[in-house]
Amino acid sequence: MTQITMRESLDLSMEDSEVVRRILAGEIELFEIIMRRYNQRLYRAARAILGDDIEAEQVMQEAYFLAYTHLAQFAGKAKFSTWLTKIAAHEAVARLRRRSRFVDFDSFAESEKGKRMLSTAERTPEQKVLNNELKNLIEAAVENLPELYRSVLVMRDVEGLDTAETAECLDISEETVKTRLHRARALMRKQLYERAGVTQHALFSFERPRCDRVVAEVFKRIYGFPLTV
Repeated sequence: MTQITMRESLDLSMEDSEVVRRILAGEIELFEIIMRRYNQRLYRAARAILGDDIEAEQVMQEAYFLAYTHLAQFAGKAKFSTWLTKIAAHEAVARLRRRSRFVDFDSFAESEKGKRMLSTAERTPEQKVLNNELKNLIEAAVENLPELYRSVLVMRDVEGLDTAETAECLDISEETVKTRLHRARALMRKQLYERAGVTQHALFSFERPRCDRVVAEVFKRIYGFPLTV
């Protein structure tokens, strides 16, 4: 069976618009640049909505496949990263609706749900330097936020999207983004979120082996046969 080996080196300096242009011209393999560039963002966005690692990865693969198959429809009216994140957010919300897991804020606030301390996979040397106890506490606190607050918080404070981009990705108004972010931050302060500045960019990291797996699976769907990494 034919196999494709993903390239060891990629020109990651190319602008998104140039990558898209060349993909549409037939250089399909350059779609790997898009995936490598946005795997972390899409994972965090999907996970913030779904609260589940496995489903978030599945949403990423579906979002990339949809983006690839509809790449010619990208009009350039918004940033490519916003367009791509919006696809992932829509897929995550659709999946969430299918399993009926929207959480009412008032009910959640009154519940006795305990904090879940997240297990961590093998870490990079940089991550091992982090204060594991604080990092886990923050991740657990983010995890316990209702989805409508969690998704806004992750996009704004972890991924660094601005208010307009977040609103575009989630199909809500900028005022709603501001309101939800304010409430999310208020809840997080109870979990010592004000101390998160040194660790927030490492939350819910998407490590290289998982990145490779997503890239391989998406290309498998595009080409129709297995890839080797």
